[in-house]
Amino acid sequence: MNNNNYPTRSPAEYENRVKTIVPLLKNVLEMLGEDVEREGLIKTPERWAKALLDYTKGMEQDPKQHLQVIFKLDEENYPNDAQDMIIVHNIQFTSTCEHHLAPFRGTAHIAYIPNPESKKITGLSKLSRVVELFAKRLQVQERMTQQITKAIEDHLNPAGVIAVTQATHYCMVQRGVEQTSTSTTSTSRRGVFLTNPDLEGKFQDYLRIELDNSKF
Repeated sequence: MNNNNYPTRSPAEYENRVKTIVPLLKNVLEMLGEDVEREGLIKTPERWAKALLDYTKGMEQDPKQHLQVIFKLDEENYPNDAQDMIIVHNIQFTSTCEHHLAPFRGTAHIAYIPNPESKKITGLSKLSRVVELFAKRLQVQERMTQQITKAIEDHLNPAGVIAVTQATHYCMVQRGVEQTSTSTTSTSRRGVFLTNPDLEGKFQDYLRIELDNSKF
């Protein structure tokens, strides 16, 4: 599938995809030694197929559909030399690791500084939608974090954007090293966050304040 075309599928096409995938998944279960005719597994291939399509539905969505809802700040409310951030933190997500098809889940924290000329901003919920869009794909956390900031940069053209994701990977919990308390952090910086390290420090300070306040 070409990710840049973002095809829209009809209900009939969706059902056709389910019907095509079901026998393949039945074969997988049989190869694992299961009896696909036993009561508990009769509907499993169909449910599994629909779940896989849901886990990857972000492949068919364009971040533009969320970030095209734009508002403008005026000079009175946002001076030209301002470097004030818009921060949305603790955006929860669940994604699927492309290496083992195991889930990983965690939180994303995003901040951006509006462009001093266009002063464009978007609805706060739209940033959560962008995280969900990229999470609903076969992913690696590092790429997902970069995709989030790139989409915001491409469609809002901010002075700068930063994202931090923290996640637990079940490919490490359920197999391999079996580390139940390990988490992974990924960061992505663009624009002035690359050239001014103090801004990243301020972002981290804001997050620390917010996370501390959330305890009460």
